Amino acid sequence: MWLPLSRFGRSFDAAGQLRYHSKKNNGKPRTEHLAPVAWDVQGRKRMTYRNGMAALAGVALVLAAPMALAQTKTTNQGVNDTEIVVGTHQDLSGPIKAWGVSVANGMKMATEEINAAGGIQGRKIRLIVEDSGYDPKRAVLDTQKLIEKDQVFSMVGAMGSPTVLAAQDIVLDAGVTQLFPLTSAQFTFKMDPGKPQERLKFANLLPYVESTRAALKYMVDLKHPKRPCILHQDDEYGKNVLDGFTQQLAAMKIEPGTATSYKRGASDFSAQVARMKADGCDLVVLGTIIRETIGAMTEAKKLGWTVDFLGATPTNVIEVPTLGKDAVEGLYAAAEMEIPYEDTAKGKVKDWLANYKKMFGVEANTQAIIGYNTIEIFGFYANAAGRDLTGQKLLASLESGKEYLDIFGSPPVKFSPTNHLATLVTQVQQIQNGRWKVIREGLMF
Repeated sequence: MWLPLSRFGRSFDAAGQLRYHSKKNNGKPRTEHLAPVAWDVQGRKRMTYRNGMAALAGVALVLAAPMALAQTKTTNQGVNDTEIVVGTHQDLSGPIKAWGVSVANGMKMATEEINAAGGIQGRKIRLIVEDSGYDPKRAVLDTQKLIEKDQVFSMVGAMGSPTVLAAQDIVLDAGVTQLFPLTSAQFTFKMDPGKPQERLKFANLLPYVESTRAALKYMVDLKHPKRPCILHQDDEYGKNVLDGFTQQLAAMKIEPGTATSYKRGASDFSAQVARMKADGCDLVVLGTIIRETIGAMTEAKKLGWTVDFLGATPTNVIEVPTLGKDAVEGLYAAAEMEIPYEDTAKGKVKDWLANYKKMFGVEANTQAIIGYNTIEIFGFYANAAGRDLTGQKLLASLESGKEYLDIFGSPPVKFSPTNHLATLVTQVQQIQNGRWKVIREGLMF
């Protein structure tokens, strides 16, 4: 049985490390024995990075000097002689389980590979996955369990904007690093200089606002729409896409058309699509995920409405053309990396796809790659932190400017004390003949 944080006292030592104490421990702080940690990541595929990384410093709202005045508190829990405990919550049973299950599989695959190779300097990663069902209340309970009972060292790759946001303060207040969540909302990387615990959050995915702006700018230049409209999910994710939509149209001095939304889990989009059609919309931005994308475009087909659709980054997954078939042909989407297909992939990527299929019995997708990378990136920076792994040393490693490169050709991952967002560079892809094809690379608004 696990107990809430209110049952424990919390204090920080002189180095800023978080410690718990309780009556069951006679009021003495619980401490963890720390042993050497290192991991050598080899065989990384390097890539040419051509565009605009300097702009990242302008996006992260952080001032280094004020942040340094109050030290960020971190925990050393979850690190002992034999293992490093890492936690995550995913949607394994709810409306976006097509994302959550694959992400969890990718995380498990990376964990098994690292452990089979000897772990991180002899320590195995113990990955604990909880099912939030994409429900913020469940995500809060999952997070409390992971931190209080399971004693996780880091929260890695947690799923969803509303769920991550609901639990974020619990993670940060406990001194646990919040790494690479499966959401591109701005709250995952923007820092308030007056809140030093916000230094514990890092994001590696394209942010929704900036990627939507970059892709929309491209589409406006390409298609010259007169009445752009938007359909978005009624939550933090959808709000970020809506912000990108309105900000970019304002910058280009274009009057927006209908902005309509839907509740998470909705399956009927007839009213929203009919409203946009009646408004004369000639470009529709979709702040949707998988089934909502398919549902909206299917409804447009039923109405005989021919219009260009541009999806936010969560629409850029294999399941959309696989399940949507002809209804989604021609869909454009903001994207971060080219989607690999088994029959055209080469080298390490082809081997990785085959290994994933052998392990899980299904073909890999973008979500699995993203999940895999969250653990790989964690391992990279845990190694770079040195043999004596602590929360403070992991934080310093993440902010060191060291660059991580994956095998999939994604933009490099690199952070600094003033920037906790890995990349802003956007692609636009389109579904052509049932597959995603890169139309344009290196975009920024």
